[in-house]
Amino acid sequence: MSLTKKQLADMIDHTNLKAFADDAAIRKLCEEARSYGFKAVAINGAQIERCAKYLEGSRVHIGATVGFPLGQMTVESKVFETGDAIRKGAHEIDYVLNVAELKNGNTGLIEREMREITEVCRANGIICKVIFENCYLTDEEKRTAAEIALKVRPDFIKTSTGFGTGGATVEDVRLMKSVVGDVVKVKAAGGIRDFETALAMVEAGAERLGTSAGVELMKHFE
Repeated sequence: MSLTKKQLADMIDHTNLKAFADDAAIRKLCEEARSYGFKAVAINGAQIERCAKYLEGSRVHIGATVGFPLGQMTVESKVFETGDAIRKGAHEIDYVLNVAELKNGNTGLIEREMREITEVCRANGIICKVIFENCYLTDEEKRTAAEIALKVRPDFIKTSTGFGTGGATVEDVRLMKSVVGDVVKVKAAGGIRDFETALAMVEAGAERLGTSAGVELMKHFE
């Protein structure tokens, strides 16, 4: 499989989720996203309005996190955070599911959470991505979450926050894709720092890539 420069750029969520990402760092992120034509910037909610200013007039999406990075908030708080992010200008939402409740077997809560957040996004024409944080899950738990997504139909399911004990793996992308097929897309994130890794994720079925190394990936074409 081969990827063109434009195809790769259109898959990249250019990411800076660090707590110390100041105005200069966010401005740089947005300028790079505009320059390379990345699909989106992935940022914490507090940065949405700043990104809206720096990305004004561009086609780059603002992707905001919800329940990040642990997912250990109530459904109600995540739903509120989703709405708040959308009101402030987010085009995409990446929320962390409740890992503990998934491991507890509380699939009812996982489905309710996913459904309510997806419905808020859908009502506003916003892309919804569900972060599984696979490094803490068994393969059975990953399949369970993916099966719930197959019912609820968010836009994407996503491997990782990049803040856990591990990031995206080709095996996890394949597993997730095997469950949702073409009904829900898969985003790989965490540890994607070179073109070869990015290509492997795409070949496994990923249609979006979360990475802080987007500029480095694009250097493959220079």
